Amino acid sequence: MTSSAPSPASASVLDLAPVVPVVVVEDLDDAVPMARALVAGGLPAIEVTLRTPVALDAIRAIAAEVPDAVVGAGTVISARNVADSVAAGARFLVSPGWTDSLLTAMRGAGVPFLPGVSTTSEVVALLERGVSEMKFFPAEAAGGAAYLKSLGSPLPQARFCPTGGITPASAPSYLALKNVGCVGGSWMLPADAVAAKDWARVESLAREAASLR
Repeated sequence: MTSSAPSPASASVLDLAPVVPVVVVEDLDDAVPMARALVAGGLPAIEVTLRTPVALDAIRAIAAEVPDAVVGAGTVISARNVADSVAAGARFLVSPGWTDSLLTAMRGAGVPFLPGVSTTSEVVALLERGVSEMKFFPAEAAGGAAYLKSLGSPLPQARFCPTGGITPASAPSYLALKNVGCVGGSWMLPADAVAAKDWARVESLAREAASLR
């Protein structure tokens, strides 16, 4: 899988920044200022999860109004999700897991994608299908940094973006691994800051996250 900063063809999504913010947009009015704060803090790749009714509109707004953002869609679990996300302007796709039909849809979308894995067999199955960059989810529950480290020797061609339960304290242990390109997390978007629309605080937390490696 390849992506960009800012053009998806030039570099992997895994290499845009050490942290990919995992964003759940409840209020569409938050999408653009939130994205601007994250980008200003040094986190250009933004995963907007398809968990709310306004998610696709949020992707559309960020794509149109925050040109320095590389906005993607997360929680992609169907071919319809793939089509709708790309139509809205998503420049990469992230799934919590994968099936052959979902993989086919993502391959055909024309944008980079990170299919989700949590077991060695799933990693091998993707490598057999020519996919070497993946989301490791749920990272902490599935074995954490120790698990990913153990995959490095037998499966060095696989690279990961671990997501799920990662904090500023645990992120460095993942980022120190050769097979980890970045981590996903939402700690730079605390609920109280978002509720207060304190985008300066979000930018500050994003800057701290961007400096983790």
